[in-house]
Amino acid sequence: MKKQFIKIVLSCAVIAGGCTVTSCSKKSSSSKNVSRATGWKINAKEGGFQYNTDFKEQETAPGLVFVEGGTFTKGKVQDDVMHDWNNTATSQHVQSFYMDETEVTNVMYLEYLDYLKSVYPPENPKYANIYKGALPDTLVWRNRLGFNETMTNNYLRHPAYAEYPVVGVNWIQATQFAEWRTDRVNEVMLEREGYLAKDAKYQAATGEVAGTFSTEAYLNRPESVYNGQIDSLQGKMKKDSVNTYAKRSTGIIMPEYRLPTETEWEYAAQAQVGSREYNNYRGRKKYPWDGDYTRNGQRVGRGDQLANFKQGKGDYGGIAGWSDDGADITAQVMSYKPNDLGLYDMAGNVAEWVADVYRPIVDDEISDFNYYRGNIYMKTAIGEDGKVNILRDSVVYDTLPNGKVVAVNLPGEIKMVPVDEEETYLRTNFSASDNRGYRDGEPSSSRFFDRFSDEDDSENTKKMYDSPNHKVERDSLGKLIRQYDHSNNRTTLINDEVRVYKGGSWKDRAYWLDPAQRRYLPQYMATDYIGFRCAMSRVGSKSKTKNKTVRGKKAK
Repeated sequence: MKKQFIKIVLSCAVIAGGCTVTSCSKKSSSSKNVSRATGWKINAKEGGFQYNTDFKEQETAPGLVFVEGGTFTKGKVQDDVMHDWNNTATSQHVQSFYMDETEVTNVMYLEYLDYLKSVYPPENPKYANIYKGALPDTLVWRNRLGFNETMTNNYLRHPAYAEYPVVGVNWIQATQFAEWRTDRVNEVMLEREGYLAKDAKYQAATGEVAGTFSTEAYLNRPESVYNGQIDSLQGKMKKDSVNTYAKRSTGIIMPEYRLPTETEWEYAAQAQVGSREYNNYRGRKKYPWDGDYTRNGQRVGRGDQLANFKQGKGDYGGIAGWSDDGADITAQVMSYKPNDLGLYDMAGNVAEWVADVYRPIVDDEISDFNYYRGNIYMKTAIGEDGKVNILRDSVVYDTLPNGKVVAVNLPGEIKMVPVDEEETYLRTNFSASDNRGYRDGEPSSSRFFDRFSDEDDSENTKKMYDSPNHKVERDSLGKLIRQYDHSNNRTTLINDEVRVYKGGSWKDRAYWLDPAQRRYLPQYMATDYIGFRCAMSRVGSKSKTKNKTVRGKKAK
């Protein structure tokens, strides 16, 4: 009787408080705007913690296609007739990401050039080399014993070639285009969501507003964007003269456009999603399409070539009107069928730059998850005032080994510096800012590093890949000064500025159409057969919401 009385009293006390213990717990945990950690309100009008609780998933940014990640065999398991031995098969896992549907085209790159020309007029001595450094090298079409002047003069700018892949772009220029594209897309996103006024992006591009938009500057010091004039460009989210800025927690800012890693590119080119055959999964898939041949075996279009490549000596397109692949040089994008992921020209047309630094080996013992060689960890520079350092009007230029001058940064961007001992002390995952040469013969990764000599390097380090160390710079008058490395101890052309490019091109035989093939070129060089496409990381779930399941049930 006593126990029953206690139960009744407790129940009445809880009910008097407004709810049962069970219902209170359920209410606090089920409401998306109530913290499960503290019970406080989220996004309350009274203030407090603000967070986007309505975020569903990352939307697909302009030009991109979703690529769901997974496991695959990276590298070549077929005959290595070139005896490169640089793509031994390894098992890798790739996280989901996005990739450009097509290669970056001439008209896309011209938009970039026109923007630079408008915002940073070349006639201004301070900006003179920004536009010039971004220009593709149209002389890549020149041939000592060939008449290619038509492409030299017309390929980049003539509307007949507008939807053809851009070439003559080196690796550095490709990465800078991706950075520019990130900022322009995020301007669109912020305008759409009301954080920027309508057409604010055009006012900056036409010079009506001084300065420009940088994504990282906006996230770290939003008041500095547009050369400090962002107040006048606030959108409908600005209320009662109070500036409102988007943060990462709003979910509006898109991750950066970038070059795909070699692993991502190869995974996307194989497109195993369309075939679950065991041989394909184990790396036997020879081309981005099913089968061992370059011709279409289906009833519709039987016999047509499936890619744009060199079919034989002196044969760049087949016989006119018969057995023709439709192109002699590059072809208009989307001229051939896409692979099973919806990506065009992952074989043929142009080879493509990827992000990786080239080494003849893939060290899967260290990493079989998102493998990538090229990591350089940087952090934002903090000024004396304790705030992030914004490079207002200063432009830092670099002279490449071929004498070309490129801008390292654009005005309005954040100054970046390598991480130091404060970030690396007692870490187990990395100990230095620059990891491009990790486990390739440098002291921290080899018991036998003393067998390799590199006496001519200023830091006197010993590396396996000791390529010539030339020094090229320009004096105050712009005159080129070359200091060549005449050492007799150099044994390779491979260094940390040599990048991988993937896929065959209009100039290559069918052997190079295999997604596993890999070649390299110094990052400052350009050709008439290498282009690029951009990628973007996916944040959040591995798969799209419509395919996502929770404990065997489809997600709501």
